[in-house]
Amino acid sequence: MLDRRRFLAASAGIAAGGLALPASASSLFAEPLRTAMRGSINAGELGVHPAAFDDQSRAFSAMLDKASDGDQAVFLPPGQYNLSNITLPRRVRLSGVPGATRLVYAGDGHMLAAEGADHLEFTGLLIDGANRWFGDSAQGLIDARGVATFVLDNCRLIGSSKNGLALERVSGRIERSEISGAADAGIWSVEAGRMRISGNTVIDCGNGGILVHRWQPGEDGTIVTGNRVERILARSGGTGQNGNGINVFRAGNVIVSGNQIADCAFSAIRSNSGGNVQIAGNTCLRSGETAIYSEFAFEGAVISANIVDGAANGISVVNFNEGGRLSTVTGNLVRNLSATGPYPADPPGFGVGISVEADASVSGNIIETAPLYGIAIGWGPFMRNVVATGNVVRNAGEGIAVSVVEGTGSAIITDNVIDGALRGAIVGHRWADAVTGDLAKESPDLPGLTVERNRVS
Repeated sequence: MLDRRRFLAASAGIAAGGLALPASASSLFAEPLRTAMRGSINAGELGVHPAAFDDQSRAFSAMLDKASDGDQAVFLPPGQYNLSNITLPRRVRLSGVPGATRLVYAGDGHMLAAEGADHLEFTGLLIDGANRWFGDSAQGLIDARGVATFVLDNCRLIGSSKNGLALERVSGRIERSEISGAADAGIWSVEAGRMRISGNTVIDCGNGGILVHRWQPGEDGTIVTGNRVERILARSGGTGQNGNGINVFRAGNVIVSGNQIADCAFSAIRSNSGGNVQIAGNTCLRSGETAIYSEFAFEGAVISANIVDGAANGISVVNFNEGGRLSTVTGNLVRNLSATGPYPADPPGFGVGISVEADASVSGNIIETAPLYGIAIGWGPFMRNVVATGNVVRNAGEGIAVSVVEGTGSAIITDNVIDGALRGAIVGHRWADAVTGDLAKESPDLPGLTVERNRVS
């Protein structure tokens, strides 16, 4: 039975003094700190102290060397640590209190650099470049080359005068971190192996968001998923080499999926010469040029279930003249395109929903408000083996533009719904010039071209 007097006495104690916990229970509040420090080196005992006004680089390097020799982790208590020219040893496991442990670049060279390391792991750190100058050899706040395993988790990197992360020949993962204010790219990864970039926020960078590059075309296999990339500029200019949210260059077998990308000066996602690229389930808002690009010497592109809302062009899978071929473009929503872009457009101009050229299937897409063409098939003689079926095009200058230049290959345009095309539902072109009537209303007498069962209103 419940003892009423004991119950009332306990209640009175709570009312008078708050919830009373045994001494052992109150110690649980310190458990996260103890857990972080358990088995790790005490930074203070090695002369590394938060909030010290002087540069602690020498003591910091000695601490990391000692931890590497013993294959131990290092925990940094909250506070600011002023550092520069830290050359990381072969094994680093460095952690802090998220948002409270702050490493600040003191200038004069580089911040954190490594080459030929076995294992580099950073968790719970704020790394601040303070927008200070880097030497010519430094490429980013963390500059890692030839690292077998690299981990960045739950960190913030801010204020780099070059890249936030610069990784070359590195395998590992970059997760749950925020990178902002980099003068060049937030993340630049070149010649990666088994890299995963997931759940990060990359914002307010000068020339690029997440870059997956190789020096020569080859298999890469990087997975870029679930990231938020916003406000990427093109301060170094150009017509597409800068200003992209996610940029794949010469890297094969890359997956770009489930990312939220907004307000990029050029493309939300741009794959240049990236074979077997998969671009799926991304949301791309307010791109300055082409929202999703697969271009130049690629073989294999799967572009599916993306949302493009606001861009100069929607989705372009082109450059058959450079060897670009073999793609599927399915189930995408493309809308609210513009006839103007970040530079004077080459013919045929901006305002195209989906463009393809060779060995391509375009099906189940919805394109709405495309000032020039809803779908463009081919360019001059560069068109071969294209199927466009089951698409919906609304409010376009022309519904579907198809190249009819001598030497083009075959194309099948069937079972599409085209509503509100101002200059014709399906029109044959010689380069940028319309040279036929509306092929949806009159049977085309053109070899290799089949136009059937399209519904026009």
